[in-house]
Amino acid sequence: METPTLLNNTITTEALQYAYSNGYFPMWNDYTGIMEWHNPDPRAIFLLDRIKVSKSLKQAIRRNNFIYTINTAFSDVIKACADRDDCWINEEIIECYTEFHKQGNAHSFEVWNNNTLVGGLYGISSGAAFCGESMFSRVSDASKCAFIYSCIFLSLCGFHFVDSQYINHHTELLGAFEIPKQEYLERLDGALSVGYCFDISKSSLIKHPIDFIESISQNS
Repeated sequence: METPTLLNNTITTEALQYAYSNGYFPMWNDYTGIMEWHNPDPRAIFLLDRIKVSKSLKQAIRRNNFIYTINTAFSDVIKACADRDDCWINEEIIECYTEFHKQGNAHSFEVWNNNTLVGGLYGISSGAAFCGESMFSRVSDASKCAFIYSCIFLSLCGFHFVDSQYINHHTELLGAFEIPKQEYLERLDGALSVGYCFDISKSSLIKHPIDFIESISQNS
């Protein structure tokens, strides 16, 4: 299937809105100089009651005195995610997603230690689907803790699933699994029909993520 005309080499917030509503996401190819629009088959997702939380991760969540926030440092998070070799996040993506964040569509989850940003992730809310984009960690387990916190929050908001795009060893250990593209699109349609779900007030219910582990997890 050909990529829709709207999704060309120039990324805009209008293109992002269309893309995420139709199963696409952009990745900059630094070797070709082309903005590629992906819609993989199969597709990797997380279900928010089947997250795998290992004993060691549970201990890390309990042990670390991290502070968790939402949408307080989006620009810092996406730039930190881009700060690596062979990264698909270029300046154009950073600028466009930052504008998408200002419009209420892109969100960040931050992890702090002694007022220092040590980890986080960002993604897109599409109805009751959260499309995870990237995460980073500057201290051990910070990105995993951010992920678990985000899953708790998204579950409380009534999200149906987290889109993980492509599966890898790390996401599989956290509970990601693959489904056919057609099934993903059907799940996405159902999530979009729910409408906007990202309710920041739900974060006040999370005094500490350790208290919610059992509600989202299958032990590994």
